[in-house]
Amino acid sequence: MSYLKFDKSLMINLEQSLPKEMLRTNKSGAYHCTTIVGCNTRKQHGLLVIPIPELGNKAHVLLSSLDETVIQHGAPFNLGIHQYGDNIFSPNGHKYIREFSCESVPIMTYRVGGVILTKEKVFISHENRILIKYTLVEAHSDTTLQFRPFLAFRNANDLCMENDAADTSVRPAANGISSCLYPGYPDLFMQFSKPATWVSNGHWYKGIEYYKDRNRGIPYKEDLWVPGYFEIPIKKGESIIFSAATFECDPAEFAKTYEKELTTRTCRTSFYNCLKNSAKQFYLKDSSGMYIMAGYPWLNVRARDELIALPGCTLAINHKEDFESILDTFLKALYRYIETGEVSSVIDGIDLPDISLWVIWAIHQFSRTYGTDKCREKYGDDVRRLIEAIRTGQITNLTLESNGLVRSDGREKPITWLSASIDGRPIIPRSGYILEFNALWYDSLRFILSLYENIERDQEYCETINALSVKTSASFLNTFLNEFGYLYDYVDGSYRDPEVRPNMAIAAGLEYSPLDRHRKKKILDLVTRELLTPKGLRSLSPKSYAYTPMYIGNPTEREYAVHQGPARPWLFGFYADAYLNVFGLSGITFIERMLIGYEDEMTEGCIGSLSELYDGNPPFKGRGAVSTAKNVGEILRTIRNIKNLTKLQNSDSDSK
Repeated sequence: MSYLKFDKSLMINLEQSLPKEMLRTNKSGAYHCTTIVGCNTRKQHGLLVIPIPELGNKAHVLLSSLDETVIQHGAPFNLGIHQYGDNIFSPNGHKYIREFSCESVPIMTYRVGGVILTKEKVFISHENRILIKYTLVEAHSDTTLQFRPFLAFRNANDLCMENDAADTSVRPAANGISSCLYPGYPDLFMQFSKPATWVSNGHWYKGIEYYKDRNRGIPYKEDLWVPGYFEIPIKKGESIIFSAATFECDPAEFAKTYEKELTTRTCRTSFYNCLKNSAKQFYLKDSSGMYIMAGYPWLNVRARDELIALPGCTLAINHKEDFESILDTFLKALYRYIETGEVSSVIDGIDLPDISLWVIWAIHQFSRTYGTDKCREKYGDDVRRLIEAIRTGQITNLTLESNGLVRSDGREKPITWLSASIDGRPIIPRSGYILEFNALWYDSLRFILSLYENIERDQEYCETINALSVKTSASFLNTFLNEFGYLYDYVDGSYRDPEVRPNMAIAAGLEYSPLDRHRKKKILDLVTRELLTPKGLRSLSPKSYAYTPMYIGNPTEREYAVHQGPARPWLFGFYADAYLNVFGLSGITFIERMLIGYEDEMTEGCIGSLSELYDGNPPFKGRGAVSTAKNVGEILRTIRNIKNLTKLQNSDSDSK
């Protein structure tokens, strides 16, 4: 039985099926995303959405959808579905859906009278190309299929309106056609594995609505161009493959390409396999190197997100080579920025002050996985170079003070992961001594000591670093620890921010922390009471006057709410680290129970993945980007840590 399977009763109930989305990527920035019934509910949805470097490297929707129609005895049965108003859907193709499953590839099964038709979709790795395989499983009379392509040719964050500028002509291609609505876009080739009859019958389909955009308080209606339709007879037992690509393909190779791509798939037969598959979908490889996308469908490569996601999305799924490729690409861009001030054209936010600290944290996870010796050999020089860059003031807006702490200015511009802003100014002006910056700094100092403390030629350097770490530890406790036993979120001059936020869980969860076990436990107790949810840690305690648990409303309302209560799964990774550090093997059962909350999400939101954030109050609904790398990565890292500890526990039991 498929782990991700939805039956007819759920599929035809749009209230239940429309909120469920699916995502497929080509690992080069292109993607396919829609709901499990095939009805697009946000402007970023599409059958073929690709980055176009010539147009700013943003994602662009070429082919919005493809409506299929089954014809028997002259009677058409349209399997497509679009929304045109409140509870107004046309056609109503979802009523023919028998089931949907998504083990290796998404498979939709339709039943129209005596006809049973399956539809399977595969995105080709590192090609701007999607294949859809149709198989007529059952039919008692002659059957014909019609296909209507809905064309957009627009930025994924814009909308299309009927206009006279569109080039509505089509050109012949092998077993199909090509089209390009606007200059600057690549041609879209739509082809079939067997000859198809093309009927030119162009129309603008006007007023298609995306209700999730409407709920977000942004424009939500558009017009899409349908140039005509394909018509193909199909026999019982026969399969037909449709290809949509930015280049012309050989129809004779469609079946071979489809089968070859299947061999690369991780079957989604478990919670772990779903996350593993999701992790690999964030990979981005181009001529400049390898990266991790922050999320889909609208997040690009973001420095901090990439580094937080990196260990879980690579090391936790045994992709060591990918970790090295991604980090090597990142380090080249970071060093170029440090030395010349040139920011990366691909990685957003590489100029933020804490990026070098997160790099060292990611390398620290490599050391925990593959050992100190291998880490020192591979990345020791990088850790040392970055620590010296911090010590000597080479990192923009990160100043090492005489007390051993690092200081940053965030009054005018957001510089931490709590980055919400209005008109460019931070809603939460975290500035001065920032909690997680200094926790990461102390962890970095102790980490480099672990790499070099047994190397004789480096003893003098280690003595210097050790003295600095001792000073940093004392200053950390004097600065952040308050009389209630928890940590201030940031300290700026005489102001000490008392809000209960999850950054203290980061400080407690790092392998090297200034906090002793007793203080960690007090912090864990507070975080558990006020921040822990089944979907991660709240960004603010419900006891705060500013607590806003739901990420809803117009863009301004959502910007004010985003860091004032909604929960993030990635923060649970640090909470779990702290919990296991305090309670040891006895804490495994609790963390395993908490992971159930994330497994429940495999059939909600974007199936098989984790959303960007979740409401801080029940029922903890997913919001924001439908699939997010750092959330997936940190849950995968936690699962791997639990497995390793369980092995250790079993090993200890066997030895007794």
